[in-house]
Amino acid sequence: MSEVLSPPSSLDRNPLLSGRNLRKTYRLGQKPLTVLEEVSLDVFAGEFLALRGASGAGKSTLLHLLGGLDRPNSGEVWFEGKNLAALSARELARVRNSRVGFIFQAYHLLPELDALENVCLPARMARRPLDETMTIGRHLLQRVGLGNRLEHRPAELSGGEQQRVAIARALMNNPALLLADEPTGNLDSHTGDAIIQLLKELHQEKGITLVVATHDLRVAYSAPRNLVLEDGRLVASENPPSI
Repeated sequence: MSEVLSPPSSLDRNPLLSGRNLRKTYRLGQKPLTVLEEVSLDVFAGEFLALRGASGAGKSTLLHLLGGLDRPNSGEVWFEGKNLAALSARELARVRNSRVGFIFQAYHLLPELDALENVCLPARMARRPLDETMTIGRHLLQRVGLGNRLEHRPAELSGGEQQRVAIARALMNNPALLLADEPTGNLDSHTGDAIIQLLKELHQEKGITLVVATHDLRVAYSAPRNLVLEDGRLVASENPPSI
């Protein structure tokens, strides 16, 4: 059983999110490929945490398990007091839609929809009133600096602008947890710095719990706490230097 990598004992409260002895294995032909092995961690409400490691270390897989996008071969993920493995597919989808926001390296915007329509998708899936949804969507796009780009489709936006749309979409249903998988990976350093600064501001403004998976030390060191992954295992919990 692996050590649970948690913040200092001064954070004496129940975690918002916990992974316990998580293991994930895929099959490549006849051979098993273990991507995560006996990973345990706690994430506390309002925390900004970075999952740091080289490509192939298991960061994205761990993020997908923590957010309920995938299920482990063994181990458990607990979120807001619920064991995600015990939920039905419909219940898990409801948790992902209403309580978790996802930001991906490749943005994953629908090309046929404009910025506002993309941002409003999670609320439309939750069947929230259209007028309310559009009002919130406009406000979020203004907050991320795209108030004048509401009707632009993804192909008409830069990479940084597309990622800002994706951030606004992730916040649409006011989630408790925001998971960002290499959010600056497709961006130049200047644009990437702006995106991380925006995430830090939103984290502070909304008190949202933010977990960022990254191989970029500049991104990782912007978080107060880093968990370091190597070859599918969590090997260290660090308070990085300020940058």
